[in-house]
Amino acid sequence: MSVGEVKQLDLRQTVSAIGTLTALNTAVVRAKVDGELKALRFTEGQMVTAGTVLAELDARTYEAQLAQAKGQLERDAAQWRNAQLDLKRYRDLLAQDAIARQQVDTQEALVRQLQGTVQADQAQVDNAALLLSYTQVTAPISGRLGLKQVELGSLVRAGDAAGLVTITQTQPMAVLFAVPEAYVPLIQRKLRGGQSLAVQAWDRDMKEKLAEGQVTTTDNAIDLSTGTLKLKALLDNREGALFPNQFTNIRLQLDTLKDQLAVPVTAVQRGSVGTFVVVAQADGTAHIRTVELGAVDGDWQAVKGTLQPGERVVTDGADRLRDGSRVEVRNTVTPPLPSQSPVLGGTPGAKPDPVTSKRDKAGATTGQAGSVAPGASAQSGPGVAAGPGGQGGPGGSGAAGGRPPWMDRLPPEVAEKVKNMSPEERRAFFQKMREQRAGGGQ
Repeated sequence: MSVGEVKQLDLRQTVSAIGTLTALNTAVVRAKVDGELKALRFTEGQMVTAGTVLAELDARTYEAQLAQAKGQLERDAAQWRNAQLDLKRYRDLLAQDAIARQQVDTQEALVRQLQGTVQADQAQVDNAALLLSYTQVTAPISGRLGLKQVELGSLVRAGDAAGLVTITQTQPMAVLFAVPEAYVPLIQRKLRGGQSLAVQAWDRDMKEKLAEGQVTTTDNAIDLSTGTLKLKALLDNREGALFPNQFTNIRLQLDTLKDQLAVPVTAVQRGSVGTFVVVAQADGTAHIRTVELGAVDGDWQAVKGTLQPGERVVTDGADRLRDGSRVEVRNTVTPPLPSQSPVLGGTPGAKPDPVTSKRDKAGATTGQAGSVAPGASAQSGPGVAAGPGGQGGPGGSGAAGGRPPWMDRLPPEVAEKVKNMSPEERRAFFQKMREQRAGGGQ
């Protein structure tokens, strides 16, 4: 038999949800002028910074327009300078009373008129230069490029809907997910107090942590149809593992529960008497004690009952025990403590409990790596077993939390596969085998 010790630990309270990843910013790169596409200066999927030249259009038409505007400016500027010289001469003559005042006034009006013409010409030059610069298509934002939408030689028009290429800003990456409204007061209290709410993104199978981040804001209303509140978090995506519109499993750490009575998750059984653990007493006998389940953090399950810190509970082989049976302890199991685990609701090298990959209406679930809903009693936990004397109870072959006797008769390759499973996978495997045996009349 394997046993584990009852401990008093600080456990992390988490909520599991399905999140949708969205780019922080998305921009469709479009040409601002018409022209033939002469060059593409990017590679599909490339990371670019704002201002990087992505494409070049035929600039000859716009170069000619700029040259024409500059010529017009030079012509009118020369006339303006000549009119200014004439005005100076007229004023000198007026001082000598050699010409009429009206002639000076007319010349002053001509100077102002030509000055306005020169200013308009300068605006035409600036506009032509701007249009010419638009033949160099640049990235409006920094981010990752998508697939190109045009080919070399194509006639590109300003405002084409598809554009040339799309840029998505994915560092950091935003994620939207929903949590039950029962958690809203706690979340709001944390955010108002300036406390951060840690978020982790996991892959579909809950085997690999993809990114970490923090909640930045909440929606302004609860969804009446689902009873959930949407949250937005920003995730560090420097590794580029996250993509816009991708679904991901989210774990939100709400709180840390202090001084919780905890046992290894493999010690928890379930049967006709409810949820229970098998205690290996000092006199070498087994004693069954019912417990209520709380939060799960990694390999530790919070429980309420008559257990005391330091007591030993059976983690493997409980299916062969009854109340009062002799317990032969072969080894003691000590899972990594929550404080030693860098992940929310999991331990390094261990497979966290899977979260459904479907987007349920509730938007979030309280899974193995979290706590039960506020105000609700725990209804599920690791381990499935019947009570003492019942079918599959300790001493029988039906407990899903231990190793059934027929396990020794499995083919070596199957036994090795079962050995490498996580506790949750083994329980599911044993349960399936029992159902098959029961269906076959064995």
